[in-house]
Amino acid sequence: MITKAVLLAAGRGTRMRELSQDMPKPMIPVRGRPILGHITAGLAAAGVTDFLLVVGYRADVVRTHFGDGAGHGFRVHYVTQETQDGTGRVVELARDFVGADAFVLSYGDILVDPANYVPLVQPAPEVEAIVTVKYAEDVTKGGAVFVNERFEMTDLREKPQPGEPTSPWYNAGVYTFRPSIFEHTARLERSPRGEYELTDAVRALALSGRRVQCLELQGSWADVRDPEVLAELNAAE
Repeated sequence: MITKAVLLAAGRGTRMRELSQDMPKPMIPVRGRPILGHITAGLAAAGVTDFLLVVGYRADVVRTHFGDGAGHGFRVHYVTQETQDGTGRVVELARDFVGADAFVLSYGDILVDPANYVPLVQPAPEVEAIVTVKYAEDVTKGGAVFVNERFEMTDLREKPQPGEPTSPWYNAGVYTFRPSIFEHTARLERSPRGEYELTDAVRALALSGRRVQCLELQGSWADVRDPEVLAELNAAE
């Protein structure tokens, strides 16, 4: 059973415009609770006891809300992302917190049905990582995940363009990793977008022959990427 989770909450979220002027996007309320509050509550219910929150923009808002976690029923640790140079480098910041343990990692703006966290904290011994996927989302906005007949990831292509290989499986932004992921984040080079991207490390892990299992998310899922998505979520209250 996994008891550690790393949550990426360093970005402002410029597409949120004035909504993220005074707080990082993961702290924007959805149905009366910060997005990050929904994520931590769901993971805690699945058995996670220790969280590492990667903070940056308006870190004070995150720290004020969560403190050391005691008031929320779990322990919270913090690390600051000083340079916004991609999600791959962010994961490197979790090395000391993770140690030799497996961990769940989620982007701080991804909401899922909490029941999905249960299989994520219970990876099979032979599984090196779990990548969550959704079917038939627009892969040009994220990653196209390629799978084999055992629903294991064989490749991952970020934002494929017309004419490039694609897949109906969309990278849903929540993962389980063992420390082996750090072997690949340490070797990352900048992507065509000029960033060190976690998806490149996940792809390298799969291509190295390690077993990367895919998990199709059940129920609700939302990438709270802009005010329109946020309005839809709050209207469904």
